[in-house]
Amino acid sequence: MMFRNTLRRGLTITLLGLTLTSPLTQAADPVSLTLYNGQHKEVGDAVAKAFEAKTGIHVNVRKGSSNQLASQIVEEGDRSPADVIYTEESPPLNKLGEQGLLAKADDATLAVLPKEYVASNGTWIGVTARVRVVAYNPKLIDEKDLPKSVMEFSDPQWQGKVGFVPTSGAFQEQAVAIIKMHGMDAAEEWLTGLRAFGKTYSNNMVALKAVENGEVATVLVNNYYWFALQREKGQLDSKLYYFTDGDVGGLITVSSAAVLKSSKHPEQAQQLLAFMASEEGQRVITQTTAEYPLHTGMQSDRGLKPFSELQAPKVTPADLGNAEEALELEREVGLN
Repeated sequence: MMFRNTLRRGLTITLLGLTLTSPLTQAADPVSLTLYNGQHKEVGDAVAKAFEAKTGIHVNVRKGSSNQLASQIVEEGDRSPADVIYTEESPPLNKLGEQGLLAKADDATLAVLPKEYVASNGTWIGVTARVRVVAYNPKLIDEKDLPKSVMEFSDPQWQGKVGFVPTSGAFQEQAVAIIKMHGMDAAEEWLTGLRAFGKTYSNNMVALKAVENGEVATVLVNNYYWFALQREKGQLDSKLYYFTDGDVGGLITVSSAAVLKSSKHPEQAQQLLAFMASEEGQRVITQTTAEYPLHTGMQSDRGLKPFSELQAPKVTPADLGNAEEALELEREVGLN
């Protein structure tokens, strides 16, 4: 009898031990998300930190270029550890969407953003916006002498006076917009002229500092680089020039984000996407980088030209597609 009781107690302890280590118990461990961040490092880190503080969900951030991360996701397929991808521009997400690798964003997330800044099928969202501008040095050129259209920068009169970054995703988006608005021949002529008469730079901040230091009169950049340099240095010599009347020089582009279909934590991944689109999340982002919030009704408090006053061309991020035609055209004219 005593032996049977001892055996019974032993079985109970053994079963209890099995219960404590069961998959159900392991599933209760805290969820951790992986964010592939193609945006600037400080922006992705700020989003991850704020989201964890709000929800308790930890976000592992893996930094890389937008195109590099998108290509990595294609290679990884269903094995990808990424839950959410955050890119500096929309073409890499258009590419992933075309291949069926993105999950549709929750309707509540899509509802707080302007429809022209999200994918037509809802598989990615524009998080924040920026506008293409000319940064110029008034010591080298008067504002009245700047062209009315960005297309004029391909003319010989701009020999050595205009800088650009051919590897920049936003520059490539601008080339696509020219193709859409003016045709392939016009885009080829523009790129060929810039290659012949302009100065190329390795990245946008290097280009902007070249203007600031008087090395070149003008450069084609996104607006937020100027504000980042102003935050770093204070008063700047350079100024921003905005194209008007729907000229392609004033193209609006967006940083973008999406949930992967292969995410192992789709509910929490959608929470992260919703946070990025929310007023709270947008404020975190726009305090880190001088971009425009896209959450309906929000305004920038960084001293940017009001979004409503931008006279941008009627080319949406969805219209820009995957930018492959611009990349091919750049290769043909010898820009990359």
